[in-house]
Amino acid sequence: MVVSRRLLLLSILSLLASAVVGHDGKKHPGVTYDGKSLIVNGRRELLFSGSIHYTRSTPEMWPDILTKAKQGGLNVIQTYVFWNIHEPEQGKFNFEGNYDVVKFIRMVGEHGMYVTLRIGPFIQAEWNHGGLPYWLREVPNIVFRSDNAPFKYHMKKYTKMIINKMKEEKLFASQGGPIILSQIENEYNHIQLAYKELGDKYVQWAAKMAVSQKTGVPWIMCKQKDAPDPVINTCNGRHCGDTFTGPNKPYKPALWTENWTAQYRVFGDPPSQRAAEDIAFSVARFFSGNGTLVNYYMYHGGTNFGRTSAVFTTTRYYDEAPLDEYGLQREPKWGHLKDVHKAINLCKKALLWGHFSTQNLGKDTEARVYQKPGTNICSAFLTNNNSRLPATVSFGGKEHYLPPRSISILPDCKTVVYNTQTIVSQHNARNYKKSKVASNLKWEMSSEPIPTAEHLPVDSKIPKELYSLLKDTTDYAWYTTKIELAPHDLPMRSDILPVLRVASLGHALLAFVNGKYVGSAHGSHDEKNFVFEHGVDFKPGVNHIQLLGMTIGLPDSGAYMEHRFAGPRAVTVLGLNTGTVDLTVNGWGHQVGLQGEKFHVYTQSGSHRIQWKNAKGKGHALTWYKTYFDAPEANDPVAIRMSGMGKGMIWVNGKSIGRHWMSYLSPLGQPSQSEYHIPRSFIKPTQNLLVVLEEEKGNPEEIDILLVNRDTICSIITEDHPPHVKSWERKNNNFRAAVDDVKSAAHLKCTNNKKIISVEFASFGDPYGACGGFVMGKCNAPNTKEVVEQHCLGKTVCSVPMDRELFFKNNDGCADIKKTLVIQVRCGRKMHH
Repeated sequence: MVVSRRLLLLSILSLLASAVVGHDGKKHPGVTYDGKSLIVNGRRELLFSGSIHYTRSTPEMWPDILTKAKQGGLNVIQTYVFWNIHEPEQGKFNFEGNYDVVKFIRMVGEHGMYVTLRIGPFIQAEWNHGGLPYWLREVPNIVFRSDNAPFKYHMKKYTKMIINKMKEEKLFASQGGPIILSQIENEYNHIQLAYKELGDKYVQWAAKMAVSQKTGVPWIMCKQKDAPDPVINTCNGRHCGDTFTGPNKPYKPALWTENWTAQYRVFGDPPSQRAAEDIAFSVARFFSGNGTLVNYYMYHGGTNFGRTSAVFTTTRYYDEAPLDEYGLQREPKWGHLKDVHKAINLCKKALLWGHFSTQNLGKDTEARVYQKPGTNICSAFLTNNNSRLPATVSFGGKEHYLPPRSISILPDCKTVVYNTQTIVSQHNARNYKKSKVASNLKWEMSSEPIPTAEHLPVDSKIPKELYSLLKDTTDYAWYTTKIELAPHDLPMRSDILPVLRVASLGHALLAFVNGKYVGSAHGSHDEKNFVFEHGVDFKPGVNHIQLLGMTIGLPDSGAYMEHRFAGPRAVTVLGLNTGTVDLTVNGWGHQVGLQGEKFHVYTQSGSHRIQWKNAKGKGHALTWYKTYFDAPEANDPVAIRMSGMGKGMIWVNGKSIGRHWMSYLSPLGQPSQSEYHIPRSFIKPTQNLLVVLEEEKGNPEEIDILLVNRDTICSIITEDHPPHVKSWERKNNNFRAAVDDVKSAAHLKCTNNKKIISVEFASFGDPYGACGGFVMGKCNAPNTKEVVEQHCLGKTVCSVPMDRELFFKNNDGCADIKKTLVIQVRCGRKMHH
């Protein structure tokens, strides 16, 4: 512990410059602010931040993720603190494993980055119950997020506990640690009106309570226009450079706490996308308008392990972020944003100390200029706001071409080093490859017992409400009742069946009658409630109705969350000769959880508590499956593709990797998520126990264990592309070229020390398509592939100049068109022949 802390202090000393002498000649430990920027230990900073949640990856993944964040140009990491995993039972705390927030924050500091700590304690975050522990819901007379004494008592107690934990570890910047900002509450303006004056009083109380903790760093409230002094109000959204009304006081800086890199997904959603060009535009726009901190939400989304996802949210979280679920760089998003950070940092002195002015350059175009009088410090941002048409503008005595909806950055007011719409960085494509080692899986199965009314005596006249029944300990609860039917009650015609109808408040349901599976139904993220209806072959005599009610995460947003409900609310049988029978008040028995959960059959010891048999083909609904596999070859990330399965949960060596749901298709006819991440740290060298709970009729023989890579890398460069931003630097206040020959080129780099082993596509002419799917156009230099191979084959990093003479020499058959250079290569360990 002593060695670790010493390393932390040494590694972040240069970053924090603790007790730096400020402009007034005095020492300023900690963090202050003014209308221009945050001032960290006496130094103004431009801050590029990314959200990385410690709970959504593993401690073994953290170093690699943080290294890539740092390499991507970030100097701040933002994370929530998750109350319900730290205090799942009142007074019982958990800060172990991937819940070790102190270890994570310390590691961020060791990587030379700051931290924004979003304490909440309500966080939303598409996290189960918005981070609030379930037991809080059962506190008498509680009203969440309001001027309510019970809620304020528990919120303050938890907040103080977290703050004191950070202080004990000396993690605030005022103590020499990396935390420079803390957040209280989260987007409260969305629901504040619902609580009227109790909401207004709560905001005032929350701010005062937070500030009283005396952390030595500022507090923020995101999306809170009325954030009380000295708390800073911040922006969340996609285009805060245009939509943010600004700080609510002139002495507060403009901070952007959530720049959404895509959109989180729920089961039933199609893929979510946000172009790298659009994100880069938004970042350049914000910094050109006096912004000094932008945070990407998310920079790495990761995985909602176990039951941690909010209602209907997929297990994979923000996979479209610059670092994908597996921690691999998603290109061009990662590289294009790295480049915009570099370009803006070249403007740092002008942005922080220059005078701001604007120039109208024509229709839909403008220049934003920062210049320090009496010096050569001058930076400009040339903007084309037209989303369809390019523009050519005159600025500083030069003509500048601006693509549609783009910003060109000129760190010296003369030289374009970056354009938000023009991607110079490489692209890549993700590949899933079946593991050779973890293949030919031998599956066994065991059916979950279906309880009857005899097993579960009546304990309530009506079906119990599902949330309060489960108390967030499981997704599952049985509801049983029975009905006695005489032969004359049943339809006489063979083509007519009675219908079982269940109206449910959500989220999903399996129905059995006399132990036989009848069917399933579910709601959606937007409409939780649903009605299940299915024909049933009742028999004369006693019939057992067995319903398995299910939740898919607890709600994470909105007012009065403590008053949300789920589960069956009305049960009827239609089509009997004696008419409709209402079973709602028939008397019901209940069981929380499944027998397999109680026995922990997903663990090595628990798996021996039930009988297994060989699994062949499609099985019955509500079945446990198990197999063993050896660690997949190589070191690439591992995933499991759940083909052939419906809905349920997956465990590896006793650890849940989350819910799977293949049968809920998006409007495009595909599952919202087919592959599920198995962290390498969950896997032993041999004999890994894989257990799947399948609610529907599934066939595990179609499941594959996969290796994941982004070894397909590409470059797309036109003759209009500027040289890479890394061609320039600022040294001793002088902006200058960092290389001898500044010219446009295709730049390619393999990760993980791999080398370029093959050139899969190369064309200098007019090719088209996307990485992983390029097509030749009508114009192509025949020797392009040969040129690329000479420059790149066998190398980890290579550049191919954008030079007509290199490709066509004196025989350009399409000299009248502007050329595009497209390259696609594969990275690996061995050369392809």
